[in-house]
Amino acid sequence: MNSFDRKFGAGFFESLPTVPGVYRMLNQDEKVVYVGKAKNLRRRLGQYRNAKRCKRDRKMLAILKSASRIVFETCATDLDAVLLETRLIQELKPRWNVAGAFSFLYPMIGIAEAGTGRLLFCLSTLPEQYPEFRFHGAYRSREITRDAFFALVRLLRYVGHAIPKGQLGTDPGKRYSYVVGFRQIPSGWVELWDQFFRGQSNRAMEELILALLENAGARSIAAEIQDGIDALKRFWKHEAQALEKARRITGIVIYPVPQKERDLLFLKYRNRSLKTGKTGSPRPAAPLD
Repeated sequence: MNSFDRKFGAGFFESLPTVPGVYRMLNQDEKVVYVGKAKNLRRRLGQYRNAKRCKRDRKMLAILKSASRIVFETCATDLDAVLLETRLIQELKPRWNVAGAFSFLYPMIGIAEAGTGRLLFCLSTLPEQYPEFRFHGAYRSREITRDAFFALVRLLRYVGHAIPKGQLGTDPGKRYSYVVGFRQIPSGWVELWDQFFRGQSNRAMEELILALLENAGARSIAAEIQDGIDALKRFWKHEAQALEKARRITGIVIYPVPQKERDLLFLKYRNRSLKTGKTGSPRPAAPLD
């Protein structure tokens, strides 16, 4: 009898069904330490049962060491299992689950007008603290989103004039948040940047580049300016445009996408894309589960 069978019972493995489902590893205090999903519960837990003392199986062995009991529930489809797994990870935040456990840290970007030619931007994981902003997101990569936000801040200094923090009319220093403002911004840019952060049009970036080409100071540091433009391009491709495409294909109408629903949205999007083999016209709009 191997260590898996000794720990969880000689008949446990044979009792496992060969259908999709979600399993939970509990420690001796009945606290969930890991949540996983499987297309085939017996096959997936069989990998734990047969784990070897090697680098590839190191995490499985560590999870098994901390677990005293395994419980599972079956699901009708693999998608149902994935969605249930994600919700349980978000709710329970098990020790050994990292991906998806901290969706509350997914960043969002807000835009607000503060009078003619005055434009405010906000980067925050707590959008409810800034009701005066129209927020976009939620985005998943903190690095890509932060790089784009601060690149935009640097580039806009060559187009408009930065508003001192004391004149912003909002608290710029709340935890996990940044607020910046500019005056003498070209008319129409509010709508353009709204469309950019929503992933609907990158015309705002095109207008920004044209404005920078007319600025001698910007032209004198062309390499630094290009780095900022590249950061915005990465954000447009991997965050803004990707989120809008997922919403369009799945027919999700809610916007901005709540932080805890972002991963669920992309799971549904990928599942639909795999089934159809294409990303064509969206189905009728449907609410998030």
